[in-house]
Amino acid sequence: MTPADIRELAARIRGEVRKAVIGQDTTVDLLLTALFSTGHVLLEGPPGTAKTLLAQCFARSISLDFGRIQFTPDLMPGDVLGTNLFNFQTNEFTLTKGPIFTDLLLADEINRTPPKTQAALLEAMQERKVTIDGDAYQLNARFMVIATQNPIEQQGTYPLPEAQLDRFLFKHTLDYPSREEEFAIVAQHGTRTGMKTPQAFGVESVISHDELDAAVESVAATKIQDDVIGYVVDIIRATRTSPALETGASPRAAAALATAARARAALDGRDFVIPDDVKTLALPTLRHRVLLSPAAEIEGRTSEETLMAIIEQTAAPR
Repeated sequence: MTPADIRELAARIRGEVRKAVIGQDTTVDLLLTALFSTGHVLLEGPPGTAKTLLAQCFARSISLDFGRIQFTPDLMPGDVLGTNLFNFQTNEFTLTKGPIFTDLLLADEINRTPPKTQAALLEAMQERKVTIDGDAYQLNARFMVIATQNPIEQQGTYPLPEAQLDRFLFKHTLDYPSREEEFAIVAQHGTRTGMKTPQAFGVESVISHDELDAAVESVAATKIQDDVIGYVVDIIRATRTSPALETGASPRAAAALATAARARAALDGRDFVIPDDVKTLALPTLRHRVLLSPAAEIEGRTSEETLMAIIEQTAAPR
């Protein structure tokens, strides 16, 4: 599959999502980049910004089975993975699979459940398999997690541990729509209460499993020159020497940024990576992988501002 084919596939997916979701073009582009990079995405934004509907429409447009877990303080790991139940008719234990056995999993309000349950996702996100009572079960090779969290609800929440955050390719912050977009949202969605399904908006599948597999293989073959790899490494290493950051990004973050840049190049119809691909994706790739120093917090600085300054100050290859 050529980069031009991938760009055309992405345009079809965007067209289907836009039938139901107004705005959020940047979010859709990041989801597409993560999809073709076999990565996961963490969405942070206030309630009512179409995070759930966006994930449902995205899954439907790419022919993936959609599963959803509403994370709550009393959710247990077995509720996510599944459990072995004794069958009195056969005198054997039978696995009752949990909602994680799907293609695209929406982990809604993931920071409202304790770390023990959050950790149940770790193996699935990293290795595409889960272990239940000592037995390993393989997940789909295209298994993808879209997790959401609300920043304004701090009471009763459990911040995601660093190991969990590092499994997400991107962390994207959603904002409220512009006035024009909000006007269109009210005009389209203000006819009834409750949330319509993607089917109600006419969202259809526009990409087959074979096309998705071919696109992922094509993205992996996208060329990245040594000077662009050097640019990636320079940005990552600059996060480790910044006095405003207590913890910088790891080599895994560098590899993730290079992988994502390949996907963005393919989405743009190119078979090679340019520095702008790296620069555009650096912030969503790194914002959840660094930790602000106490001194910088006292000064009122944010990790986002610090990262943007590092990205701007790092010389890009010409």
